[in-house]
Amino acid sequence: MQFSTSLVAGAVRVSAVALIAGLLLAPASTSAQAPQADRHGRLFPPENLGLLEGPDRAAWQKPDQIMDALAIADGSAVADIGAGAGWFTIHLARRVGPNGIVYAQDVQRQMLEAIRRRVAREGLQNVETRLGADSVPNLPVGSLDAVLVVDVYPEVEERVTLLKNLASSLKPSGRIGIVNYKPGRGGPGPSPDEGVRVDSASVERDARAAGLRVLSRQVLPYQYLLVLGR
Repeated sequence: MQFSTSLVAGAVRVSAVALIAGLLLAPASTSAQAPQADRHGRLFPPENLGLLEGPDRAAWQKPDQIMDALAIADGSAVADIGAGAGWFTIHLARRVGPNGIVYAQDVQRQMLEAIRRRVAREGLQNVETRLGADSVPNLPVGSLDAVLVVDVYPEVEERVTLLKNLASSLKPSGRIGIVNYKPGRGGPGPSPDEGVRVDSASVERDARAAGLRVLSRQVLPYQYLLVLGR
C-alpha cells in the first residue's frame, strides 16, 4: 500500500501490532504474481502495518456504507487496490461470500504475503492476491463489479492512467470507489503538511479525463467517497 508513515500513529493497540508482526514473520506461501512492482517513492513501510489496524477504524471508515454505495453483494467480483494488510479485503471477502471473489492488489510483495496469511487465518477461500504497479493494477479485463481504492489515490503518479486501467477491468455496469481523506486538518489520516490529501474536485477532473462520470458523492467522518462509472 502506498501511504504516509504518520497514519493513525497514536490510535494503535499492541494487539493489532502483534497480529501484523505475526503475519509478516510467518513463512510465506508461494503465489504467482505478474508484473514487477512499481518503484514508487512513497511506499508504506511493511513494518508499520500495525498502524492500519486501529481498533476504532470500522467506526470512522464505514466499510458497510462504502460497500453499499458500490452495490457490492453476495457473488460480486471486486478488487481492493493498495490493499496493504488486507483490512478492507477481509470486509469485502465476507460481503461477497463464497460465490464471489476479491482481488487484493498491492505494489509490495510483503503486503501481499501478509494478506495471504491473514486470509488463511480467517479461513477465507475467495481472495486472490495480485502484484501491480503505480498505475497498472493487473486486474482481469471486463470482469469486475466494483473496484475500491482506499487512502491510496493521492500517492499515485499517473492518476488518469490508473482510472482508465481500472475502468477497463469493469463490467459495463461496474463501479469504482475512491476514498480519500478530506483536505484540512483532523482525523486519523496523514497530515495536510505532507501533501498527500487530494480534494474531491481533483479526483472528479481526473475521472472526466479518463472518460468516467461521478455516479454519487458521500461524506464519511474524515473522508469522502466518490463512486465513478461509465
